Amino acid sequence: MKDIIIDINKLNKVYKLYDQPIDRMKEALSIIHKKKYYREHFALKDITFEVVKGDNLGIIGTNGAGKSTLLKIITGVLTPNSGSVNAKGKISALLELGAGFNPEYTGIENIYLSGTMMGFKKEEMDIKIISIIDFASIGDFINQPVKTYSSGMFARLAFAVAINVEPDILIIDETLSVGDIRFQIKCMNKMKEMIEGGTTILFVSHDINTIKRFCTKAIWLDKGKIQDIGDVNKVCDGYLDFLKLGEAIDNPLNTNNHEDTDQNLPPFRHGDNIVDIIDFKVVNIKDEIVNRIKLDEFIKVEVTYDVYDAELNNPVLGIAIRGVDDDYVCGLNTLIDQKKIPWAYGRNKFQLEYPCGIRAIGGKYYFDVAIFDETATVSLQYISRVHNFTIISGYEGEGRYIIPHDWKC
Repeated sequence: MKDIIIDINKLNKVYKLYDQPIDRMKEALSIIHKKKYYREHFALKDITFEVVKGDNLGIIGTNGAGKSTLLKIITGVLTPNSGSVNAKGKISALLELGAGFNPEYTGIENIYLSGTMMGFKKEEMDIKIISIIDFASIGDFINQPVKTYSSGMFARLAFAVAINVEPDILIIDETLSVGDIRFQIKCMNKMKEMIEGGTTILFVSHDINTIKRFCTKAIWLDKGKIQDIGDVNKVCDGYLDFLKLGEAIDNPLNTNNHEDTDQNLPPFRHGDNIVDIIDFKVVNIKDEIVNRIKLDEFIKVEVTYDVYDAELNNPVLGIAIRGVDDDYVCGLNTLIDQKKIPWAYGRNKFQLEYPCGIRAIGGKYYFDVAIFDETATVSLQYISRVHNFTIISGYEGEGRYIIPHDWKC
């Protein structure tokens, strides 16, 4: 059975937005009629999900999506308007480095203060304090008031406290890059040790590659709602596509996703054009129509077209792949590759194979298809976004393509 360590059910957090400061007073004085002078803003709306012990959950979304609000509710800093949050075990949170520190207290006094706030007894902190001091490595300043610390020393102490108290749940909100390079390496190694030890981690970051490196699952928040949740690569790739488009992608762009396109095609009839592209399908090695493709998977594109003027010399078939943001990924045509396409009066078909896959990183893409004159300059027919597809990829590289490679000494 799943050992659920965080259970969130129908969580809502609503803020009152007033257009003018005086509206607050008007509302307070409206005792009889109880008139509202505010607009409701849902920072979180109907949030429901579970976190299993040992999960590493990345939380992604644009500014204002509700990420920090969610973390603050889980840690008890904020109270939800409705819904429930149940968390088992001790929580250590890095929402704002040093939050809860008393600037008048020394470093050691603040370590004990933080431990008390997390529910540890003094005897328990006595055992942990040596490792915290050693990890922070701020020397004699540990006995000085933290108001005398530089920002770097302050960050080192706060991070050392948070990750050396052996929490059941560690929550991090954009605060991994603290201190100098050596201290960052020490933090990364400690994080890895905690992950391998079974600590549950909730990690908010705008660096999607860092999320992919540290997390196994992800939740994508948009305007206070869950847009997607699940495998980290799938969720992150969908989020990146969203950033490119500025809107969520819910419906495929495909114009023909039926099971067997050949059986559903209309019979050939003479048309007024020179040629008409009537079908475009993408199949795998088993000749199954696919829209979700592994980056190294054999793929074959089949283009069916009706020719009405068989006298045209050496027409050219072109197929292009573009990202959802219209980034030109790859364009191929039969002129470049010195291939001749069938061009008999009636129905014709030609295929393009990608034997080693398309090799692009995970995300949504689409095909364009066109038939040109023999110079590939005059378009006889051009269909944009004829077929939408998704490349499925783990965290195997960064950028746009995964180029076949080998590391050697």
